[in-house]
Amino acid sequence: MTAIDRARSVAVVGTGTMGQGIAQVALLAGHPVRLYDAVPGRAQEAAEAVGARLDRLVEKGRLERTEADSARARLHAASDLSELADASLVVEAIVEKLSVKQELFTALEAIVSEDCLLATNTSSLSVTAIAGPLKNPGRFVGLHFFNPAPLLPLVEVVSGFATDEACATRAWATAAAWGKTPVRCADTPGFIVNRIARPFYAEAFAVYEERGADPATIDAVLRESGGFRMGPFELTDLIGQDVNEAVSRSVWESFFQSPKFVPSLAQRRLVESGRLGRKSGHGWFPYGGDGAAKPAPRTAGPEDAPEAVTVVGDLGHADVLVAMMEEAGIAVERAEAGGPYIELPGEGQLVPADGRTSVEYADVVYFDLALDYRGATRIALSASEDTSARALAEATGLFQKLGKDVSVIGDVPGMIVARTVAMLIDLAADAVARGVASPQDIDTAMRLGVNYPLGPVEWSSALGQDWAYDLLENLHECCPTGRYAPSLALYRQAFAAKEEGAS
Repeated sequence: MTAIDRARSVAVVGTGTMGQGIAQVALLAGHPVRLYDAVPGRAQEAAEAVGARLDRLVEKGRLERTEADSARARLHAASDLSELADASLVVEAIVEKLSVKQELFTALEAIVSEDCLLATNTSSLSVTAIAGPLKNPGRFVGLHFFNPAPLLPLVEVVSGFATDEACATRAWATAAAWGKTPVRCADTPGFIVNRIARPFYAEAFAVYEERGADPATIDAVLRESGGFRMGPFELTDLIGQDVNEAVSRSVWESFFQSPKFVPSLAQRRLVESGRLGRKSGHGWFPYGGDGAAKPAPRTAGPEDAPEAVTVVGDLGHADVLVAMMEEAGIAVERAEAGGPYIELPGEGQLVPADGRTSVEYADVVYFDLALDYRGATRIALSASEDTSARALAEATGLFQKLGKDVSVIGDVPGMIVARTVAMLIDLAADAVARGVASPQDIDTAMRLGVNYPLGPVEWSSALGQDWAYDLLENLHECCPTGRYAPSLALYRQAFAAKEEGAS
């Protein structure tokens, strides 16, 4: 089915930031647009605000004056729902309350034509539940834009339990015709992005709660080693701690309080204290006023690098370190049997993060996962109280010789980047297996929706199909709460990879 014809009108109900943004997108795609708000006068104010945005685009050279004038002429404020009768698509962006949305769409169903698509921009409520009271729920779909709608390309097209396939396809085609990148998704808590992104926040908060590292250090490791655009502490300060915590709690409750989605107690306390982030002047970090300098990450002082090491076994994704060490003048011998680890001169072992802790072994220092060990500017190391000072110093000096800042964190299983990526991979594999979305749409959504350096399916391919399973199995043994138990989908994926490797 093709996209909605540009000559047909689009209505937007709700005139906040998101509603105005969606209206602007539809306008610039060529549609006549009607804005409606239940509060008298709000629709007209919103129309004027959208017009002002168009003027700013002209001033910045991003829009021709004739285009802006034409778009403004197609924009109308509606004072009554009945004025939306000729709409071909109605997108709702009102308060996130189920009963209010249901009441709105029940009223709209009696006004618009039978071929009009009805869409909700909800980010937290069930599309199926909103459509429940409708006589024709087949034409109801989720169109979840990301804020700011005019700038961010991703749109999640969500099919409720009763959504007709043809209607979902038409909504997808319309979003694509508007210049967006739509992805298809079943009606699941959090849809794609808010479901799969939970570990990015939750694992960082867990490391903090386990006294593994402070917020500034965790953020720096995820940025400078993991390749993420922002760390979870600074990002939730930007989003608003109350907003982020509410989404986490909503997803957790929607999954019947699954241990996979348990919210952070530390974040709950932050919200209760009124430290909501940038908007309140203080969150994980202070903002504005005296003494508001952001804390620096913990970085180890200089240590001497070892002159020679022995690499035992296959380091997998970290095997590039062999060439890097040789290029830096460190002599490298290889031993194929055993490992994987780098044997240091003092007989300590430098081991890739595998979900275990240093306390389980004699003189082991773990090093965290990096998106790209060559490009990474920081590496995290962890060691137990029983690890010798010499082993930790040699491990620190080795990575410093490779040009990396080193952050030494507590002896937490899976470290920071590794456990985060493993959990993202697990949730993605589970979502694919349950028919939530395709692997391609999941990767697209996570790259465009939250700016991840790789989609979780891409990351799994790069690290090996059994990497996340093995790490989570070890984590589950350390922390047998169910949070880290690998999903059935990840088990099947890992089993197939091991079978293929053995043949």
